[in-house]
Amino acid sequence: MGSPVGLHRVVEPPGVLPQAAWRLDPDPTIRDDEVRVSVHRLNLDAASFRQLREAHGGDGDAVRAQVRQWITERGKMHNPVTGSGGMLIGTVDAVGPASPLGLRAGDQIATLVSLSLTPLAISDDLADWDGRSEQVPCAGHAILFARSAVAVLPDDLDPTLALAVLDVCGAPALTDRLVRQYAAPRPDASIMGFGTGIGADEVPKSMIGRGGGGPAVAVLGAAGKSGALALAAARRAGAAATVGLVPTVAEQRRLTAAGLADAVVLADARDPVATAEAVTGALAGAGADITVVCVDASGCEHGAILATASGGTVIFFGMATSFTAAALGAEGLAADVTMLIGNGFVPGHADHALALLRSEPGARELIEARIRAD
Repeated sequence: MGSPVGLHRVVEPPGVLPQAAWRLDPDPTIRDDEVRVSVHRLNLDAASFRQLREAHGGDGDAVRAQVRQWITERGKMHNPVTGSGGMLIGTVDAVGPASPLGLRAGDQIATLVSLSLTPLAISDDLADWDGRSEQVPCAGHAILFARSAVAVLPDDLDPTLALAVLDVCGAPALTDRLVRQYAAPRPDASIMGFGTGIGADEVPKSMIGRGGGGPAVAVLGAAGKSGALALAAARRAGAAATVGLVPTVAEQRRLTAAGLADAVVLADARDPVATAEAVTGALAGAGADITVVCVDASGCEHGAILATASGGTVIFFGMATSFTAAALGAEGLAADVTMLIGNGFVPGHADHALALLRSEPGARELIEARIRAD
């Protein structure tokens, strides 16, 4: 038996969890509670791919060489600049007799934990990847621990599309949970299987929502995968108003056509004043009760805080978020806001995101268009 969280796979430094480790051991021999996966495709998280593309001036060969080097040296795909990795799809190759994951050999699966903590080895040098897209065709193997999270790929969706959605499935699930808590708080209420609601006597003043109904929700980076699904989740969960913020006119047109937001506004989320003016302008001068940050660039913390009403909540999903900038920025602005880090895991998040994809044609078209562009 191995450590359920993978401590036995940490090579260096000793005493840390796999995500924080510099190097993991991807030995294909599995322990009784492990699973080995034959890897078909990686999906680099958006912040990591953006950093790679910018660092190498869009040179795909250089990007591929860098990713190959990281995987070879570290035994995992872990960008040391962003601290993030991504996820993968593959076929279950071997299952230890004590594995609690419920998988069988031959299952087509997607991992729901970061590549930054997943032991990984490649055997094809990433020869079929041009280094110009987030999705990386590859051959190799990965190891899952007892406490890993996985989803069996659905039969009705293209694996590339499913991978893109499952990579960001934590964002719509947490958005759903929080909007429902704002819209209809009640003691000990189960929120769509995503946890327990807060009691009515615990509700902050901003949780009353607009006119006693649901909250106003603003999504920054709203035309991306996580942003589109977060908007769809917010509306379905009972948001009274939804605002999508995007950086370009082309994205504004696409998001407007998708019909996911009541208002689509244009601003660079890294410009705090422009961001706040755009969001509050769409909400008749008020801030959002919930602001969801789905931008893959750094520097969006202050704009999100300024765009949020007093007593409201900011959810940071972008892996480029700086805790220091968020905490000290809120303090410096005397902003009474709750700030949450979207950790990517909410019970039931995979099924929830896939259900949104199937039932929200606007969100599906945005995501499919993004995949085609890549």
